[in-house]
Amino acid sequence: MSFDLYRFSPGAYLAPAVDWLNMNFHPIFAAIASFIDTVLSAIEGALLHPPPYVVIALAVVLTGFLVSFRVAITTAISLAFCFLAGFWAASMQTLALVSVAVVISVLIAFPLGILASRRKGFDAAIRPILDIMQTVPPWVYLIPAVIIFSLGRVPAIIATIVYGVPPMLRLTTLAFNQVPKDLLELGQAIGARPRSILLKIEIPSATPTLLVGLNQCILLSLAMVVLAGLVGAGGLGAEVTRGLTRMEMGLGLRAGLSIVAIAILLDRLSRSALQRRNLADVS
Repeated sequence: MSFDLYRFSPGAYLAPAVDWLNMNFHPIFAAIASFIDTVLSAIEGALLHPPPYVVIALAVVLTGFLVSFRVAITTAISLAFCFLAGFWAASMQTLALVSVAVVISVLIAFPLGILASRRKGFDAAIRPILDIMQTVPPWVYLIPAVIIFSLGRVPAIIATIVYGVPPMLRLTTLAFNQVPKDLLELGQAIGARPRSILLKIEIPSATPTLLVGLNQCILLSLAMVVLAGLVGAGGLGAEVTRGLTRMEMGLGLRAGLSIVAIAILLDRLSRSALQRRNLADVS
């Protein structure tokens, strides 16, 4: 007796749906791919056109003036390491890709997280979806992205966004649920508008948890960028893949440490920028 009739294959149902989307919405997907590729090319061009020492010096001056001296030192060390490791171009490509992916992920997850904290029904509805998104192996996201957008940077950034949204959304919801009720009642008692309560009370109170969500989003996006090197995304992910295929430990280690340097840089910049904004809003 054959048990083939009792087997369940999700791909048998999802593949036709992806093919249908690809055939009927190809102009929309092409426009999305063109927009993302244009933004990435512009950022990469701005980072790679000047000499590396000019970019490093400018980044250190800007972070020292706009953020803090400590972050400026971190910026100098991180970028100098990427340059001395011989991966300046790949590091700038990864920095551009991760920055765009994290910004889009936050723009999607932050308002949805606020909505989930205010509407329990919506929170209950999206929770199973987030569980699935965080449980499915990350490289699985690359398959439909490659089918729709072909090989290159665009499917990599789409898959990175899908992988980076769940942790930011979950922790945004948690952050706003943990805001003390007495502070909200105080804001309502003095007649503050909902927008003022959100900007002056809720976001500053939720900042520590929001920073954890942003950190997780950055780290998971960087992890996904490494896997995206398998689909021709370039950057440090391609260097890690090259080191793996050639069994060159030195190449893989240098590329991996460069990814760590980029992760530290993005984390310190985002953390300091958000904290300075909240201090400015409170004052």
